[in-house]
Amino acid sequence: MAVRIRLKRLGAKKAPFYRIVVADSRSARNSKSIDEIGYYDPTTEPVVLKVDNEAAKKWLNNGAQPSETAKALLKKAGVYAE
Repeated sequence: MAVRIRLKRLGAKKAPFYRIVVADSRSARNSKSIDEIGYYDPTTEPVVLKVDNEAAKKWLNNGAQPSETAKALLKKAGVYAE
């Protein structure tokens, strides 16, 4: 089972809110996820980004692959370093 760290879109039309989740790579974007490790709200000023560093590091060490967007957000939060 390939596990990915990616975004799950929530919120109203034209007002997105994202949860950073760990999910099976074969599942749909907003389907059931394995774990929720944070959230991202791009509509507020300043932008809100909250990540559980311990959980994110645990999943990365266990082999979870972040998506491009999730990788950028994890770098911004100081969790992911290539």
